[in-house]
Amino acid sequence: MEHNISQAVIRRVPRYYRYLGELLENGVERISSKELSERMQVTASQIRQDLNNFGGFGQQGYGYNVQFLYDEIGKILGLTKVHNVALFGVGNLGAAIANYVSFEKLPFRMVGLFDADPEKKGKKISGIEIQMVDEFEEFIRKHRVDIAVLTLPKDAAMPVAEYLVEHGVRAFWNFAHVDLVVPKDVVVENVHLSDSLMQLSYNMTDS
Repeated sequence: MEHNISQAVIRRVPRYYRYLGELLENGVERISSKELSERMQVTASQIRQDLNNFGGFGQQGYGYNVQFLYDEIGKILGLTKVHNVALFGVGNLGAAIANYVSFEKLPFRMVGLFDADPEKKGKKISGIEIQMVDEFEEFIRKHRVDIAVLTLPKDAAMPVAEYLVEHGVRAFWNFAHVDLVVPKDVVVENVHLSDSLMQLSYNMTDS
């Protein structure tokens, strides 16, 4: 991964991947930056600038080979290998995310579900049995976990994150309403749903 590239660019790249996937499904083999810009509602120059961060990929007068660009962006995003995912906090949101990961056409595989409520133990979501959080130490001896999803109450998220880091987890998809404090070699993607709602509220408000 090109770590010197701005986060603003990195956050746009998955959108390119999604649109290119839709183009492939519709049988489109080639597309110009102008045509792609019209579909995505961003400028053609922005698309060219973003992709030039990774080498460009286009040919003047030809545009982009959709399959090639889709594959190359997949490599950039680390989608050439399967990432094992374990989820902690199997409430309504956790269950929805577990189902989403299981059925989304991306190389993320839900391998474990964990909760602290004994009444949930043994229940299944998408064929995966819910285990107790304190069983994770035994679980990770037998299974590789690349990403931990946290859909926990605020006060539980940090202790569980610390526990998981101690047991080798190095990436978190964090839906808990708290910013995790973790070592520098641990990657965190925070998804604060309330922040998105507040941004929506701001954009609805007359200035």
